[in-house]
Amino acid sequence: MQELLTNLLPLFKAFHIIGFVAWFAGMFYLVRLFVYHTEAFDKKDPDRNILVKEFNAMEWRVYKIICNPGMSITWIFGILMLFCYGLDWLAVQPWLHLKLILVFLLTGYHHYNKKIIKKLENEIRVMTSQKFRLYNEVPSIFLLAIVILAVYKNGLNYIYAIVGVLLFVLLLVIFTKVYKNIRERKTN
Repeated sequence: MQELLTNLLPLFKAFHIIGFVAWFAGMFYLVRLFVYHTEAFDKKDPDRNILVKEFNAMEWRVYKIICNPGMSITWIFGILMLFCYGLDWLAVQPWLHLKLILVFLLTGYHHYNKKIIKKLENEIRVMTSQKFRLYNEVPSIFLLAIVILAVYKNGLNYIYAIVGVLLFVLLLVIFTKVYKNIRERKTN
């Protein structure tokens, strides 16, 4: 059985990567829809009504058709890879413990997005469009941290990694504010 699992490992890795690419693509697109949905609340009818309904339909489609399958594939094939390597291997891989914590947190982010869809569906403003733009960068932070962990594994210097992620967050915040200023100048 272990030999069969070992032979299937490359296939499991491939599907794990495909799953997380789809999952992240869906999350990036979903929160961008939240931005536009929130901005649609400020339009006048009939545009407002049409846009709000359309954005909500799009959000549900992205969540159910892209995000949920992407998350499920990621988890299923990640767990299958753990079985290939064995639980003894898992016990001595601190990088993987941290990665699993990040993936659990990302799963929480994923489920929180469903609550946001429901609130927007009921026309409850959750955040401003600018705050949603910042919120849209949360998956970028997870992606950076998870990929760095997966590539460097136990060879990672955690101090440098934390400083690097914090600098990345700072750059994202600065870029988002600069972009907001550029957008506001164009509309004025």
